[in-house]
Amino acid sequence: MREAAYIKQNRNKWQQIDSQTQNRNIPAETLANNFIELTDDLSYARTFYPRSQTVRYLNQLAGRYFINIYKYKKKDKGRFLRFWKEELPLVMYKHRQKMLYSFLFMLAGALLGIFSLQQDSGFANLVLGPSYVNMTLENIENGDPMAVYKDDHKEYMFFGIGTNNIRVAFLAFIFGIFFSVGSVYVLFINGVMLGVFQYFFYTKGLLAISASTIWLHGTLEISAIIIAGGAGMILGNSLLFPGSYKRTYALQKAVKDALKVVVGLIPVFVVAAFIESYITRLTEMPIYLKLTIIGLSALFIIWYFIYYPYLVNKRKNGRVSKD
Repeated sequence: MREAAYIKQNRNKWQQIDSQTQNRNIPAETLANNFIELTDDLSYARTFYPRSQTVRYLNQLAGRYFINIYKYKKKDKGRFLRFWKEELPLVMYKHRQKMLYSFLFMLAGALLGIFSLQQDSGFANLVLGPSYVNMTLENIENGDPMAVYKDDHKEYMFFGIGTNNIRVAFLAFIFGIFFSVGSVYVLFINGVMLGVFQYFFYTKGLLAISASTIWLHGTLEISAIIIAGGAGMILGNSLLFPGSYKRTYALQKAVKDALKVVVGLIPVFVVAAFIESYITRLTEMPIYLKLTIIGLSALFIIWYFIYYPYLVNKRKNGRVSKD
């Protein structure tokens, strides 16, 4: 093939590739495909037109792409930090309304649990189970209402609690695929249990003792379940309200966002399990230490999952975006 014909055949492709070098955020797949195309064309040109301007042009273009690949590799090494500093906060901000709805559903469940126990004292047996209620009543009679947290096997307790909490979070997330109804159900049921649990101790005159003990780990644990429920609603709402996208494409986008949220919650659940296994059992610790741990946990949740996403969005977009 004559060089002029070869150039005419590939000119548009090369120009398009050349224009893409100006993009600082070239997708990895596009970057790799373009580099392969260029090296193939460069090899052909070197073979048949060794001293031509075509070889020089393609050599320069391939060189720029090689630099882009090196930059992408360096950038990708910082992916772990970028996930926590930017990706997860931006997802939280984007779906902040779903997180609010998730909180309201759990709150509604808690209020219903309190109201139901007010109306029927046997409701605690139905929700918490008679064996747990009887054990708690026995602990109260023995003067140690929070004895349930004093299991001797701390390590097994830590593993079991952490695994169970992550399981609940994944249920709240995965059940969202049923048009958000599954996530709402998990949130509502956990809210009912929480309301019944706290009001049960209130009826025994032990609300302050129970709350200051339970919320040592519950601040992180309950908050994480609420956020996981919000992740489930991200899935469900993508099917209910796909907007201008096809439902399959909207679901694919939603899965990426929701998974980031759930993965981001795993360290929260691990810390909550550690507190419940090793610190909550110290029921005689001074109240100011308990309130400090609860306060720091609440401050972390509010800062990282609510306020920090607002700051990251404002920094990235230069304004407060609307859903």
